[in-house]
Amino acid sequence: MRGNLLQGRVALVTGASRRIGIGAAVARRLVSDGAAVMLHSWSPNDGAQPWGADPTDADDLVSELGASGGRVEHVAMDLVDPLAPAALVDTTVAAFGSLDIVVANHARSSSQALEALTASELDLTYAVNVRATLLLLQRFADHHGTGDGGRVILFTSGQYHGAMPGELPYVASKAALRELTPSLAVHLMDRGITVNCVDPGPCDTGYADAATKADVVTRNPGRRWGLPVDTARLVAWLASDEASWVTGQTIASDGGWSSL
Repeated sequence: MRGNLLQGRVALVTGASRRIGIGAAVARRLVSDGAAVMLHSWSPNDGAQPWGADPTDADDLVSELGASGGRVEHVAMDLVDPLAPAALVDTTVAAFGSLDIVVANHARSSSQALEALTASELDLTYAVNVRATLLLLQRFADHHGTGDGGRVILFTSGQYHGAMPGELPYVASKAALRELTPSLAVHLMDRGITVNCVDPGPCDTGYADAATKADVVTRNPGRRWGLPVDTARLVAWLASDEASWVTGQTIASDGGWSSL
């Protein structure tokens, strides 16, 4: 264990089925800081992507974190189901007795430009990325009275930094999360709940080809891709008491990429 900044806290980390991904890195860091963690996954979504799903879903990650001394459990749920977000929060509370931190890392990604855009893909992407996130926060807030405290970390992408014309459903949903952050933060601040949004920038989670990797390294002021552990460090700080006065913010952890 690295420390006890989160000792006694309980965290829910969504979208944590790929061991190379951001969700897994966040879970590792939160466990190392003393938190108990509920991992959420839905590997059929990963399996439909070019990078594919881990063959054991999140089971290997649960074993890894358990071997390090962490209190970790796992639940697989399809967040397209409108009842799944509340059930996910309730399952976490039932397993650990409370819930202090929600890291909404899940995302549906699809490649559709304007000419290929479909209503069904827009609806699915919004259902997973926006609706499910809002319903997670609604249920999370139900468990907190005035001043009880809590931490929420959302994720956006680079749509505010540069055009992404080939990923319109994803862009629309991630922009919505970024714009929702201040309103959610103001609404929940009197309960001591902070809401912040993280932009991990170009992050090496196994999705980019060699040419894309080389291009980003050349153009990024940091001269490398971000790593999931870079994002995890920021999330862990936002989840801690040290960040209790930081809310309603979108923060990039990208080596200067968003400053270009």
